[in-house]
Amino acid sequence: MSFFKKLFSTEKKETLDKGLEKTKTTFFSKLSKAIAGKSKVDDDVLDNLEEILVASDVGVNTTLKVISRIEKRVAEDKYLGTDELNQILREEIGALLSETNTGEATEFEIPKDKKPYVLMVVGVNGVGKTTTIGKLAYQFKKAGHKVVLGAADTFRAAAIDQLQVWADRVDVPIVRQNMGSDPASVAFDTLQSAVAQNADVVIIDTAGRLHNKINLMNELTKVKRVMQKVVADAPHDVLLVLDGSTGQNAFEQAKQFTAATEVTSLAVTKLDGTAKGGVVIGISDQFQIPVKYIGVGEGIEDLQVFNKYEFVDSFFK
Repeated sequence: MSFFKKLFSTEKKETLDKGLEKTKTTFFSKLSKAIAGKSKVDDDVLDNLEEILVASDVGVNTTLKVISRIEKRVAEDKYLGTDELNQILREEIGALLSETNTGEATEFEIPKDKKPYVLMVVGVNGVGKTTTIGKLAYQFKKAGHKVVLGAADTFRAAAIDQLQVWADRVDVPIVRQNMGSDPASVAFDTLQSAVAQNADVVIIDTAGRLHNKINLMNELTKVKRVMQKVVADAPHDVLLVLDGSTGQNAFEQAKQFTAATEVTSLAVTKLDGTAKGGVVIGISDQFQIPVKYIGVGEGIEDLQVFNKYEFVDSFFK
């Protein structure tokens, strides 16, 4: 099928395969049990498959779409053997993801007409937000871009210190103030500093409190407004970081944050430590917000650009 094509380097693909191993093993062991003793795809097999997809955190709505596509194939082909089910699933999930024109990148790229390119990162504490920022800074610097970080999560001293550790590790400048400072003030200073240094990329960390959505909304709106005093169309991307290992909770966080601010892209982390990797398929389909990055390991190179072709290929390998 034309959906699948070789795009990643062997090393990058191996990291992705390894990162999705737990999800894949759990999924296929359940699938094997569901079709044991069955020779063809019938209603029982489809019912079991539906349960497995939902349990893999693909999400109910996306699961129903996949099942509907397979039912159509069964109706058209009259007889489909269970030994073909893996390939059919691979094709139908691939086709579902290919309906969006996202998830096609293979490298860490930024638009050439935005300088500095301003990326604002949101997400609750503990999802891997600061780590994702550090790894992004590393990748952008590796690609030859001049990067500046802004520590605008001033609610927690640990967040500022953690970002400082990453700035030192990657060897990029960071703009920071004391804990409790106005986040918008930090964002403003960061952009001014980035413009003065002729930087290519600015990554702004923000607080991740969700207990009061109105406060969060007001804070993020203020940060955006103040940034626009320096760079008129900033931020160019609002990246929401979600912890893939939390499954349905990641869906809930995506709902909450998209209600509080305009989210333009997603990063799904910690996929290597979970059997819930199906959440990437569900979130990508349900929110129609592009998944740009996925975390498939703890190493600095283990944040990858999300490529739907490679993802589906690794999932059903």
